Amino acid sequence: MIPGRGPNHPTFRRSFLFAVQGFRTAVAQERNIKVILATGAVTILVGLIVGLDAPSWAILLLCCGCVIAAELFNTAIEKVVDLVSPEFHPLAGQAKDIAAAAVWILCVLVAVVGILLFGRALFFA
Repeated sequence: MIPGRGPNHPTFRRSFLFAVQGFRTAVAQERNIKVILATGAVTILVGLIVGLDAPSWAILLLCCGCVIAAELFNTAIEKVVDLVSPEFHPLAGQAKDIAAAAVWILCVLVAVVGILLFGRALFFA
C-alpha cells in the first residue's frame, strides 16, 4: 500500500476513468450538456471560419470549458439534491434553482465575451 493512501483511494488512472465515466453519463442523460457541447462546437467552427487569433482562441476555449464545467457541477448538485430529498422540499428546489442560475449567469457573460471576440475578428481585423 502507498503511504497516505487508504485501501479505497483510487489510483490516478482510475480517478481519470471515473471522470470520463461521469462525463459520458452526463452526456447520455442530460439534454443541457448536449446543447452546451453543440453550441461550443458551432462556436469553435465559427472561430475557425473567422480566423481568430491565438489570444482570442485562449479566451474562447476557456469560456467553453467554464460553461461545460459549470453545467456538470449543476448536474451533480441536482443529482445529490434528488438523492437526499426525493420528495419536493422548498429548500431542495431553491438549491437546484440557484445552481441553474449560476450556469445561466455564466452563459450570459460568455455570450458577451463571444460577441466581443467575434465582433473584433469580423470588424476590426
